[in-house]
Amino acid sequence: MTFNSLQYALFLPVTLALYWSLPHRLRVGRREVPARQLLLLIASYLFYLAGAGWFLAMLLFTTVVDYNVGRALERVERDRPRRWVLGVSLAVNLGALGFFKYSGFFVDQMATLLDRVNLNPGLPILRVALPIGISFYTFQSIAYVVDVYRRDIPACHDAIDFATFVAFFPQLVAGPISRAKSLLPQLQADRPKPNGRQVTSGLLLILVGLVKKVVIADSLAPIAILGFDGRNQGTTVALAGIVAFAFQIYADFSGYTDIARGSARLLNVQLIHNFRQPYFSRSVTEFWRRWHISLSNWLRDYLYVPLGGNRRGTWRTYRNLMLTMLLGGLWHGAGWPFIIWGGLHGLYLSIERARHRQVAESELPGAKQLPAVLATFALVSLAWVFFRSATLADALGVLASVFDVGGAVLSPSDATILVSMVIAAIVIDVLTVRLTYPVDLLLRRPAWSGLAIGMSVTLIVLFSGRTPIPFIYFQF
Repeated sequence: MTFNSLQYALFLPVTLALYWSLPHRLRVGRREVPARQLLLLIASYLFYLAGAGWFLAMLLFTTVVDYNVGRALERVERDRPRRWVLGVSLAVNLGALGFFKYSGFFVDQMATLLDRVNLNPGLPILRVALPIGISFYTFQSIAYVVDVYRRDIPACHDAIDFATFVAFFPQLVAGPISRAKSLLPQLQADRPKPNGRQVTSGLLLILVGLVKKVVIADSLAPIAILGFDGRNQGTTVALAGIVAFAFQIYADFSGYTDIARGSARLLNVQLIHNFRQPYFSRSVTEFWRRWHISLSNWLRDYLYVPLGGNRRGTWRTYRNLMLTMLLGGLWHGAGWPFIIWGGLHGLYLSIERARHRQVAESELPGAKQLPAVLATFALVSLAWVFFRSATLADALGVLASVFDVGGAVLSPSDATILVSMVIAAIVIDVLTVRLTYPVDLLLRRPAWSGLAIGMSVTLIVLFSGRTPIPFIYFQF
């Protein structure tokens, strides 16, 4: 089930109606049942089951393991046994992630290596289906266990609360990666129904997210495919494809986050911002403070800082930056293009740190900062070439096409779509900064605004004119 499908357009209001019709706790005989929490957990599992099928069993397994590990960490006092308990969670989560995501890649690489030394081991071609959202919910669970281990938060003692935290459907499949310290208390609380302003702002977020996904990202997808189709297309087509993909993945992923935040807000739950106009960044360092913020913070707090951060000398700082970004690339997928994508960003960050480049951040850059914005966009887009390409050969082919001045040219219709969609994405970002969510003008009459926005959401889903295209980050 995807956010841009008719199924979700029916699933969300039904879930909301049932959820808010129930009391926080319901007395059944002599026991009190957490009625709303149980309903939310069932709805989250049904949401995941609709898209992932039997992989729900893996989600259940890791949830049970991490719930019990958290409680065990709270009971065990000595450091060494606590490290062993923590190791159980890391082994299960990283083991599952490694098997489903990387086993095929490593078998292929081993077979290639042995073949080059004239050994033919006859290793089978291993293709393992990837459970939807596994990269996100395993990182969320790992963060919870590590925080309990560090004694930053207490362990959760209610299995239903913890299972809901892991499987909360708005952010289950593609984030944002929520911290237990922020999300768990909200889910556990007896929250009041959202008022008219909250409903309107939630629906507005969903509408903006759908516009980003259905109108902008899906319109740019054919141009990106054209630029990355493996043929020598020429300068204009290759550059158009690169720019189209840069804005496609941004509109696609930030659109998902907007819908997730809007859906959660209708449940009176606040999810963190995951994007803050990243293409307005004046450096790659600033870009990573604005792009996929929940992953950036996770990599910083659970990888970069434990490696030593910038506390152990200059060269170790560069090493830690490179390792963090290389593993960040590998998190996205098993393949050399992802590793190179991460390596390029590690190189960018290291060079900026070496130059002691400090940029005063503001939401919108001024005219004098435009060259820095364009230079940052160019560096990020260069890395996107590897992220988007299936193989290194494909990526190098796209880069070679950039210098083929005599090649094919972009059609006028494609050029019009590209320019208009890029402008639309920039305008939405500018309005987001200037007006913020929610727009006060709409909130003056929340009932009518909510009705109009709700109808707009329904019309976009019903009349988009094509089968819903999955969000890009569903594959991660």
